[in-house]
Amino acid sequence: MSARDILLQVGQVLTVLLLAPFVQGMIVQFEERVQRAQGPGIFQPYRDLWKLFHKQIVVPETASWLFWATPIVAFTCMLTVPILIPVLTDFPLPLSDMGDILGGGLILTLGSFMIILAGLDTASAYGGIGSSRAVMVSILAEPTLILVFVGITLLAKTMLPFVVNHLLVADWAAYWSPAHLFLVAAFFILLLVETDRMPIHSSTHIEVYMIEEARILEYSGPLLALLKWASAMKQFILYTIFCNVLVLPWGLSIAGTAPGALGAAAGLVAKFALVACLVVVVETTQSRLRFYRYQEPLAGSFLLAVLAIVGTQLS
Repeated sequence: MSARDILLQVGQVLTVLLLAPFVQGMIVQFEERVQRAQGPGIFQPYRDLWKLFHKQIVVPETASWLFWATPIVAFTCMLTVPILIPVLTDFPLPLSDMGDILGGGLILTLGSFMIILAGLDTASAYGGIGSSRAVMVSILAEPTLILVFVGITLLAKTMLPFVVNHLLVADWAAYWSPAHLFLVAAFFILLLVETDRMPIHSSTHIEVYMIEEARILEYSGPLLALLKWASAMKQFILYTIFCNVLVLPWGLSIAGTAPGALGAAAGLVAKFALVACLVVVVETTQSRLRFYRYQEPLAGSFLLAVLAIVGTQLS
């Protein structure tokens, strides 16, 4: 374990930690521009976090220790996943062998599970609504996510994301294979769901559509800041997996030098900008759905993942 590898490991975590609010601001800015509005600045998420960290914490009387533990657990989970995936380098770093891509998915799910429990912990009507809706969506989203990871495993004969990255870079036949394209489509739908970009979600306090906002409605101050920051990091991580593992596996540092790592970080932002444009266009052009129709896009994603698995077996 060299000092360079340790610095690269820390750099990957800091990249996710520091750039996650920027990516969130970039996506919101794109959305406002598509809708012909000016919107907040691209650095607004940083200002929001700064204000929340300087506000007082208000805790409901019915809250237990779970209410306090959830922001810390969710934030820690999002700091752990970048160790396991290719963020800046195309080779595994010292702690990358702690888990594979399925382990990273488990850690992401743990953070969401804790937030669901926290929404129910305060006995708030809004928290109950948000948590129950999140569970209903997860019933289809989580099995689909597992099937996507299984499809990736069968495609690359491994569950290590670095190996998948190398396979797609080196083998154009594998990149353009039907199985890989089905996996990309399935994961893109999951990306919309997990980042609250489906037409059943709303980032505003509208009761009919609230899911994520309802679960954390009772939080305030630094605890709310940690949850908002964790949500931005989760979005960053999902974008990283989508870009660096599945769609745009190029542009990562090969030698692990400082210029290479900085170039990989800049390239990552450029990749995210392309994917964010596509996400915003899809989100904006879709009509808002009634909540009970949430299963339609998720069922489509599930079928695409199944087709990808069948395709890997036939190839």
